[in-house]
Amino acid sequence: MMNLKMVDGGGEVQVSEAAFGHKLNEALIHQVVTAYRAAGRAGTKAQKSRARVSGGGKKPWAQKGTGQARAGSNRSPIWVGGGKTFAAQPRDFSQKVNRKMYRGAIRSMLSELARQERLVVAPQIVLDAPKTKLLATRLKSWSLDDVLIVVEAEDSKLHLAARNLPHVEVIEAGALNPLSLLSHDKVLMTVAAVKLIEERLQ
Repeated sequence: MMNLKMVDGGGEVQVSEAAFGHKLNEALIHQVVTAYRAAGRAGTKAQKSRARVSGGGKKPWAQKGTGQARAGSNRSPIWVGGGKTFAAQPRDFSQKVNRKMYRGAIRSMLSELARQERLVVAPQIVLDAPKTKLLATRLKSWSLDDVLIVVEAEDSKLHLAARNLPHVEVIEAGALNPLSLLSHDKVLMTVAAVKLIEERLQ
């Protein structure tokens, strides 16, 4: 077992080393983050090849006798309005990453954050109203500027309060992903979120 610090300095939370005590595996993290970003690509870029451009059925002029270069179609790639030589087609950029690798990367990242004391815990984060100022004041009192807030379940007040803060992101424990963990200087989790993630990564 190991301990995670509470954000207000009011003690520690005991967690399993199986989830928060792993070695840093940079190669695995790089592979999983690359795959995660690749999966987010639309892959919808498309251009028309010579076969797909309409027109061009009639030979523009006679093969010989005009003094001009030979031309079989006005939709040739060298003509204005012609098809693209190597036309881009829709494609799938996703890469295969199995569940064991994905969880291993999350485990490794959380463990490194805990070692660097960039992972802190709060008993709960409750706002009286969905006001940005309330959340900004709370985070300032905890010395958190660039932070990923991980909660156990959807909290509309917290989401509304955080969306105007440029370096603050709120995410549910079930949607925790490697890119969000990399994008912020610190990670703030509620105790309930820690327990959910701990169960998931066991």
